[in-house]
Amino acid sequence: MPFLSCRYDVSGAARFAGCVATLAVLSVPTAWAAEPRVPYVPTPQEVVERMLEIAKVGPHDYLIDLGSGDGRIVVTAARKYGTRGFGVDLNPERIRESNENARRAGVSEKVAFYQRDLFETSLTEATVITLYLLPQVNIELRPKLVELKPGTRLVSHDFDMGDWKPDTYVKMDAQDKYGGAGGNSEIYFWIVPAGVTGIWRWELPVSGKPLAYELKLEQKYQVITGSASVGGRAVRLQDARLRGGEIRFAVTLEVNGSPVKHEFTGKVAGETVTGSVRLSGARLQGQHEWNARRIAQTSTGPRDAVPRIAQSPRTALH
Repeated sequence: MPFLSCRYDVSGAARFAGCVATLAVLSVPTAWAAEPRVPYVPTPQEVVERMLEIAKVGPHDYLIDLGSGDGRIVVTAARKYGTRGFGVDLNPERIRESNENARRAGVSEKVAFYQRDLFETSLTEATVITLYLLPQVNIELRPKLVELKPGTRLVSHDFDMGDWKPDTYVKMDAQDKYGGAGGNSEIYFWIVPAGVTGIWRWELPVSGKPLAYELKLEQKYQVITGSASVGGRAVRLQDARLRGGEIRFAVTLEVNGSPVKHEFTGKVAGETVTGSVRLSGARLQGQHEWNARRIAQTSTGPRDAVPRIAQSPRTALH
């Protein structure tokens, strides 16, 4: 995987080498796009293991590693968990090395490696994507990643996604980092959220008659806010959460003149949500199926579309 970074406390020599490598990456002219001209720095194996644990990879997953280096993430996932997948890298020597490592591990039938620009790689097949890229490249990739199938898991070594806050963050000591100099490694984990922005409506059979409900949702990545109403009286949502395609929230609404707490859980599938709701009040309790349909979306779109940034550093990555 990719590059040395100036942001960690390592020995003076290692830190200097890291800064030189990073500056070299940032100064690569666009005209050199197809040429891998920077040092290759692998993700420590102990970090690889932790990344795969956090992502909970398994035999039914398909993993894509962007900037795959010697292929260790893809090979480890296949050997340890039976995971299929592939890696992409610009350096043909890394591709040859990856294929040899896969052969030695006995997983060649499960994995593949391609000399390819990561920005030109289709990611739709992935259930898990791993990255070790510069911050600018993560930001540039973000619009593409956030539009993947809800529930797709993303794991990045050392670099975040700007204002897309991770679902899980881990900091660990990596003794093998920077060729044995050692240092801290940070692991960021996201689950791609469903797009839920808009207005949703449904009915519930309460006290023998159907009541019409309306839900207005806004979101920024996996963070959702909004309000719900019965009969036009809107109240703010409580404990609203979105994890992939799974949504949950609570709201206290007045039903037949009495406050009733509603606790919703559901699964988002495009323009519909299906799940259940538990009602609890002084005069009304019970559980019902919940089937909502989106009737309108806001103009901001479902998942915080972000403009692309300059692409000059992208082609120098491993």
